[in-house]
Amino acid sequence: DEAESAAEAEGLLASEHARYDAILLDVGLPDSDGRDFCAKLRRDGRQMPVIMVTGADAEGDVVRGLDAGANDYLAKPFRLPELLARVRAQLRTFDNSESAAFLIGPYVFRPSVRLLQEPARNRKVRLTDKECGILKFLYRAGGKTVSRQTLLNEVWGYNSNVATHTLETHVYRLRQKIEADPAQPRLLITVNGGYRLDAAGRGAA
Repeated sequence: DEAESAAEAEGLLASEHARYDAILLDVGLPDSDGRDFCAKLRRDGRQMPVIMVTGADAEGDVVRGLDAGANDYLAKPFRLPELLARVRAQLRTFDNSESAAFLIGPYVFRPSVRLLQEPARNRKVRLTDKECGILKFLYRAGGKTVSRQTLLNEVWGYNSNVATHTLETHVYRLRQKIEADPAQPRLLITVNGGYRLDAAGRGAA
């Protein structure tokens, strides 16, 4: 999503279904200084990575942006590959931080401790390392289908000779833990050629 102003960004963040993994924030907003808006995000308890972009790259500007709560600071003009690399680096760091928490159906997913919490039932679900990796990668896909081979590469490693049967076994066990009815999954959906995660728990379309 894209917002032209701080007010518009606040509206997007306040949406009932808002789910943002990271924020790319320009210092020069028409209705606010981006650094002030970043500080407000932190005061409001929003912990996702924030990367600030600006034409001002003097040391004082960088320090002020980082002090406001930004995770990284990128001066214009910049190359897209560098920006994407910095976003990926911040997401990796955030995923392993204690504050990383994502909503998946009735659960709060905390990848750093491989745990799903279900507040309504006061229940905790422990995940294995691979189960956590599968869930995290599918969550990052934003509801899009991920092929079996891509999941194998990302979770087991590109040099792994693991068969798809191993992935299917892990998905089966994961469903036993997180689905109310594993035979009719509403979160972890099988799609032709792969899987997708429906974080809202609506099930297959």
